[in-house]
Amino acid sequence: MRSSEQAARLRTLILAAGGGTERIREVVGELGRRWVAGVLADELVHRAELGALPQLARHPVLVRLELALDGEVTTCAVRAADTGATVTVDDPDSAADAHATVELDLAQLVRAVFGPRGAGGEPERRITWRDFEDPAALSAGMHVLPVVQHLLSGAAEQPLDLSGLSLRSGSDKWGLHFYAPHYERHFGPLRDRPLTVLELGIGGYDDPAAGGGSLRMWKRFFPRALVYGVDVVDKSPLAEQRLYPIRGDQSDVDFLAELAGEIGPVDVVIDDGSHYCPDVISSFRALFPLLAPGGLYVIEDLQTSYWPAYGGSSEDPGDPATTMGFLKQLLDGLNHEEFLPAGARETSEFDRTIVGAHFYHNLVFLEKGRNAEGSIPRWLGRERPA
Repeated sequence: MRSSEQAARLRTLILAAGGGTERIREVVGELGRRWVAGVLADELVHRAELGALPQLARHPVLVRLELALDGEVTTCAVRAADTGATVTVDDPDSAADAHATVELDLAQLVRAVFGPRGAGGEPERRITWRDFEDPAALSAGMHVLPVVQHLLSGAAEQPLDLSGLSLRSGSDKWGLHFYAPHYERHFGPLRDRPLTVLELGIGGYDDPAAGGGSLRMWKRFFPRALVYGVDVVDKSPLAEQRLYPIRGDQSDVDFLAELAGEIGPVDVVIDDGSHYCPDVISSFRALFPLLAPGGLYVIEDLQTSYWPAYGGSSEDPGDPATTMGFLKQLLDGLNHEEFLPAGARETSEFDRTIVGAHFYHNLVFLEKGRNAEGSIPRWLGRERPA
């Protein structure tokens, strides 16, 4: 089952975070405090970007999180080093060994991490530092301070620069391409929604452990989203909490329809896959009808529409067998109610459901909705005045 039980549980927790404290308590009781605590700690570690701290190469750090709910405390030990960070729930050794202990209200932390921005503010916290009261040990213990700061930043409302996030995540959406500002413009209003994001193409070619930069970027940019990636190569080593690589071929429309049914409704589709025009067109035909109302369908690397090796053509850029030729035909559908005589155009599902198209260099965003505004009144006439 591609849409795993963990994904369903995460969705339940994310939705509860947008509600009241009683609903959060209820869901925490259903899912289990230990599981929820581990999810929150894992999310804080992901957002902390601890790899930016060079001091971890010399001084590994142990931070103990004490998450309280109704008088019961669940602990998580975060062990951070230059090789990465691990999370252990209910670690008995962490009490004595921790460089810092952070006390947090579990319900407040759920809302701060997975709730809409502005829903509840930053959670209350109390920090105990192991060495800060000992002048002799203070200088040696200062390396723990930025680690705690970075961990707690995951529960704070902070603006994100998608171009910088693309670079830090290892995505080519800024630098090789310059898509990030356009993504930020169109995706910014969606950040507070509990989305399902599907990207075709994970990257890294034949190496199962390579690629995934864009998926990690979307996971960070959309704090309430579940992010799925599709690639012809098995990329399962890249799986993380809220990030699910799936092996499949975008040219297989039956696979795409089945996948969308399992993980849906899908709110955002990003085609960064083969860039082969027939694949791009068939994927769009399969997935756009399954996109949720208000969703966005994005196609990258439109330059291949002009390259014969990818099924494109520079001699006939209007050829509907090329990606751009196909998209140009869709644009007339935005105005399908204006064709003369009335009813002259046989409307397609795309005519009725594409409500916006935004083109940039090698990039397009298509909006899903209901395109049925109607034409201007008939009595205004369709003939040019003499």
